[in-house]
Amino acid sequence: MMSRVTKGTLLGIAVGILGSVASLTPFGLRLEESLGLEILFRLRGHRAPPPEVVVVSIDKESSDRLNLSDNGKRWPRSLHAALTETLAKRGAAVIVFDLFFEQSGGNGEDRAFAEAMRKAGNVLLGEHLQSERLTMPGRRGRPGAEIEATRRIPPIPLFGGAAAASAPYPLPKVPVKVCSDWTFRTTAEESPSPTLPVVAFQLFALTVYPDFLRLLEEVYPDDARVLPRTAEDIVRSKQIKEVIRDVREIFSKDPSAGKRMLAALDRSPTMPSDPGQRRIVRSLIHLYGGGIRKFLNFYGPTRTIPTIPYHHALQPPVPGQDPSAVGVAGRAVFVGSSESRQLAQKDGFYTVYTEEDGIDLSGVEVMATSFANLIEDMPVTPLPFGWHFSGMLLWGIAVGVLSFVFRPAISIPAVAALSLLYLGAAVQRFSSGGAWYPVVFPLLIQGPMVLVGSVAWNYVEVSRERRNFRKAFTYYLPAGIVDELVQNIDGLKTSDKLVNGICLSTDAEQYTALSESMVPKELAQFMNRYYEAVFDPVRRHGGMVSNVVGDSMLALWLATRGTPAPLNEACLAAIEIEKAMREFQKSPHGIGLPTRIGLHSGEILLGNIGAAQHYEYRAVGDIVNTATRIEGLNKYLGTRTLVSREVLSMADTFLARDLGWFLLAGKTRPVHVYELGGLLEEASSRQKECFASFEEGMELFRRQAWEKATGKFHETLGIRDGDGPSLFFQRLCARYLLNPPGDAWDGVVHVEKK
Repeated sequence: MMSRVTKGTLLGIAVGILGSVASLTPFGLRLEESLGLEILFRLRGHRAPPPEVVVVSIDKESSDRLNLSDNGKRWPRSLHAALTETLAKRGAAVIVFDLFFEQSGGNGEDRAFAEAMRKAGNVLLGEHLQSERLTMPGRRGRPGAEIEATRRIPPIPLFGGAAAASAPYPLPKVPVKVCSDWTFRTTAEESPSPTLPVVAFQLFALTVYPDFLRLLEEVYPDDARVLPRTAEDIVRSKQIKEVIRDVREIFSKDPSAGKRMLAALDRSPTMPSDPGQRRIVRSLIHLYGGGIRKFLNFYGPTRTIPTIPYHHALQPPVPGQDPSAVGVAGRAVFVGSSESRQLAQKDGFYTVYTEEDGIDLSGVEVMATSFANLIEDMPVTPLPFGWHFSGMLLWGIAVGVLSFVFRPAISIPAVAALSLLYLGAAVQRFSSGGAWYPVVFPLLIQGPMVLVGSVAWNYVEVSRERRNFRKAFTYYLPAGIVDELVQNIDGLKTSDKLVNGICLSTDAEQYTALSESMVPKELAQFMNRYYEAVFDPVRRHGGMVSNVVGDSMLALWLATRGTPAPLNEACLAAIEIEKAMREFQKSPHGIGLPTRIGLHSGEILLGNIGAAQHYEYRAVGDIVNTATRIEGLNKYLGTRTLVSREVLSMADTFLARDLGWFLLAGKTRPVHVYELGGLLEEASSRQKECFASFEEGMELFRRQAWEKATGKFHETLGIRDGDGPSLFFQRLCARYLLNPPGDAWDGVVHVEKK
């Protein structure tokens, strides 16, 4: 039969593979993208964007202040010229207009704007992407298949020639959640073209272009020769997009280009020396060596990225007078429509940070977010396929094993705790590095699937085992015991059949002499009456007789699921056996067998013991042996019923006295032993006085006050003549007076014989 760990592993592997495959399907990817990222962003919360990015908002506030149309597309281009001149004077590193200038706006207006862009030398313009369906020619001139192509619509030539470059930035026009964008986009006219945030980033990163070029020359010397030698050459010749395409082509020819470039960067720890510049070089390598799609690492709701209203940006801020002023020196400035009010918003995109009142991130804010991710080299990065698949598989195995090894009361909280740890680790990795660990499938699908699967598997297995159990055990045990164990099968379902229980061992004195004085038939009849008197208290108090050999009996009380071993019932049975033996001696036959009793509690192994053609179902183990040794200790202490501390749990119910610790014959660990005197409510005052006096003597004995202890035990014998424990410890004190045990004595009494 398979172990529980094996079953959990098999179930975990099945669920892990199923979850891995399902999470990598288009539906699974969309689910993780829409819900998983939502969970990670919400738990992470807002975070500060890098300081290198600023948004200048074309908004209702500015249109009112400048007495202009609410439609930013109709604003005079001379105003954009003034803004460009102002931003350039204030030291903006890059100026990006998220506006389309596809038509002329008037010669004077256009020339002013073009001249401002030409002087600034760092202005980028947006391009419009237009999709159209083209019919391909078929055979014999007939129409063929239709394809959908995307065509770039650049700014008017005057602006195209004045700007540093223009590029598109495509975002979905349907009401779906924006989670990602493109770094390169294919159009009908040309090979993959960089999007506007990529061009802006490369223009911004021209400060590290010499370092990047040296690394490229180290790895690809032949290919790097075609690139411009300085950043000034790129700006002067307006070749920023051509440089991007050329570098992209170098990386595309060699899939290992990114790793080789990063290795070259690591070999040159001082190039560049500034950590921020070094980060930008690393981000450039990741950009060119990565895919054409990247997931956006949003910072927060609208206006999380520092935003300057358009009318404020037209005038330099006065320090200390304008709290809304934001500096632009050395930063990339993105100009576009952006509102802070829902009613005024026209250019909004649904994202993870769309607020409850419906305010979305504007297109220019999404573009600025994309640029900021490149600046800090921290977009959202999904796990590679191998890590994703193996992680889901290992997670399935982990929750599978947990679900099978423990009961539902433990396994469900354990799986929940493990899920929280996983979620915490996923959020931490997401917050610190943008690593995107799947959370929907592991936590919301795989975990519940494993728990349901383990419950179903266990139900089927338990039903089968109970049927087999009932059939087999009716040959060994009374029907009532079998029914109880079937109802509480978990106590016996462990692979080694270990259960918690109580062993009661009895042994009759003078049996050998009695057997010699009787003929076999008479002895058999006598022993039947004797065992009838012994068995009856065991049955009435819920125990079962496990084994009978000669004049000895072993009875068991087993713990089952939800029901602990009935310690008090076992003690009551022992008291009644002792009473029954006194009554037995008063029978008309006048013959009695004084009986010694020992009880101990713990784990018991129930199993088939034997060999060849004969087996017996019985209890074996240290608990059984210890109960027998405790029973034998009665001979030395002059007592009838001794119990271990593990058995005596209801001190308020029974009269008992502490006899101390004994290392019994053949044992390596001492046992704490008590004499069970009977029910407390039935005890006589003389018996209570005797036990109390003995306890005082034992306290002196433990303190090694041998003379005082001897005196106290003598007093106890005056209360109860012939008290066995008092005589035993009195003799032991006399021996210790002659040969003290020393300071290392732990109070344990060693018993050498059984």
